[in-house]
Amino acid sequence: MKIFHNKSELSHHLSNLRVNKGSVGFVPTMGALHNGHLSLVTKGLSENDYIVVSIFVNPTQFDNPEDLVKYPRTLEADVSLLKTVSDKTIIVYAPSVEDIYTDTVKSQSFRFDGLEHEMEGAFRDGHFNGVGTIVKRLFEIVKPNRAYFGEKDFQQLQIIKKLVELHRMPVEVIGCPIHRAEDGLAMSSRNTRLTKHHRTAAPFIYKTLKAAKVKFGTKSAKNVTEWVEKQFKKQELLKLEYFIIADSKTLKPVKRKSTKKTYRAFIAVYAGDVRLIDNIALN
Repeated sequence: MKIFHNKSELSHHLSNLRVNKGSVGFVPTMGALHNGHLSLVTKGLSENDYIVVSIFVNPTQFDNPEDLVKYPRTLEADVSLLKTVSDKTIIVYAPSVEDIYTDTVKSQSFRFDGLEHEMEGAFRDGHFNGVGTIVKRLFEIVKPNRAYFGEKDFQQLQIIKKLVELHRMPVEVIGCPIHRAEDGLAMSSRNTRLTKHHRTAAPFIYKTLKAAKVKFGTKSAKNVTEWVEKQFKKQELLKLEYFIIADSKTLKPVKRKSTKKTYRAFIAVYAGDVRLIDNIALN
């Protein structure tokens, strides 16, 4: 498996691959890989000749400095896990902060037609400027034919699609289904930080989302939201930050249901000091 820490060397290698008209897929990650990441890589390999997996903990998308420090960094284990999928067609790009940002570690400012102000944008100041900055930079370096993102970060997926549209970038952005543990908890690198008790409690998040989906068939968004909030007040180990039912395209909270629109429920929960997010399609 080829591992690059320098963008110039990576670009040169990818240029050589493209001489033979090989297609390149891309899975950007912050490392601490798990089976959810592997599902994206596997999907990418089924549609491309090669897959680039970037492993980079991006400082500009952390609004909480402590969260940045605590984020797991496990490059050696990540590479070993990727080798279980393929040792020859996966290329790892694990740059330093300096290789990505050169002199100034700073986000660009983006406008994503309002998508950036909803949910995560409202609770994590500047987060999507950081996401837009790093994804745009990685797309410029890797120049992939296709890029793969999990729907767990559905808002991020919509924003990256908008980024590509607004900047006319020649890459197809593909969303992939949420990969879950057997008990329903959405796969996340943050799950490794959960205590035993919080890990036992965390599947309640998806259980509640599924129940909310059923209720949304006959109840209003307001009634469903109030029900979810009551359920979490009974949970000692889980603290609800938000539960929002929104239009899948605009991400605007729904006020009155329409049969012509599709909706998703979005949730953010603290399990101790670990913040977990999830979502579910409602119709």
